[in-house]
Amino acid sequence: MKTPIFTGAATAIVTPFKGNEINYDKAAEIIDMQYEGGISALIVCGTTGENATQPIGEHEEFVEFCVKKNAGRMKIVAGVGSNDTMTSVRLAESAKKSGVDGILMVTPYYNKTSQRGLVQHFSTVADRVDVPMILYNVPSRTGIGISVETYKTLSKHPNINGIKEASGDLALFSQTRAACGDDLFIWSGNDDNTIPMMSMGALGVISVASNIVPDAISKLCRLCTEGDFKAATELYFKYADLFTKLFIEVNPIPIKTAMNLMGMDVGNLRLPLYEMAPDNLEKLKKSLLDAGLKLK
Repeated sequence: MKTPIFTGAATAIVTPFKGNEINYDKAAEIIDMQYEGGISALIVCGTTGENATQPIGEHEEFVEFCVKKNAGRMKIVAGVGSNDTMTSVRLAESAKKSGVDGILMVTPYYNKTSQRGLVQHFSTVADRVDVPMILYNVPSRTGIGISVETYKTLSKHPNINGIKEASGDLALFSQTRAACGDDLFIWSGNDDNTIPMMSMGALGVISVASNIVPDAISKLCRLCTEGDFKAATELYFKYADLFTKLFIEVNPIPIKTAMNLMGMDVGNLRLPLYEMAPDNLEKLKKSLLDAGLKLK
């Protein structure tokens, strides 16, 4: 019988930079803020954390730092996705040594593979590293999605715990839920899909918006868990436009920009990510203010 790594709201945290270096003091502040906001888990070195431009050594050091700073307060899940399976093995082994509670592994991007290849890609890591794995399905970014049949096959692996389902395809989600049941736990990978997915059995969300409104996202998940979907919907409507505007450009450009606008000083983006276009910046500012958030 599998146990989910976490339930409720997890934050895919940004990686704060100062020039070309990680700002560890700011990272510590972010971790404390997330805990105080009621967040259940942190996703470290994921897409929102700009893992694609992190050298392996820096990636490993940041995971270790976050585990130590967190000190067991929340669950820690480390991103280990790569389009090279053996790189994912190395990152997973390092994450386990650091004491993470789980790993997050996205489908291989650019070179991609077949569905049979996906089974081998994920299974190779799960076979070698005894730590619970969350599969990450986001075909809009990687160019390859996971089928229901592949999910069902992977659900039988004891180390594969669940899915961050960010395809936006509710039919795929519902069919996967029906096929796999509690052999494969599911979390929404999009803030705007949290309520419909939790109404059908998802355990929460891996959120971008909770970088700035952790208390609201944790409350949203709690209301859904309690079955109060009317109150959850009312809360959702308050932030619905913001959920959209946080993806007006490629993530994490808008969320990092929002955090800086709010005075959180998380620093720069790493190229090829670049500052927001002026018209989109104004739309983001308006959305933040409309949601009741204060800008510096």
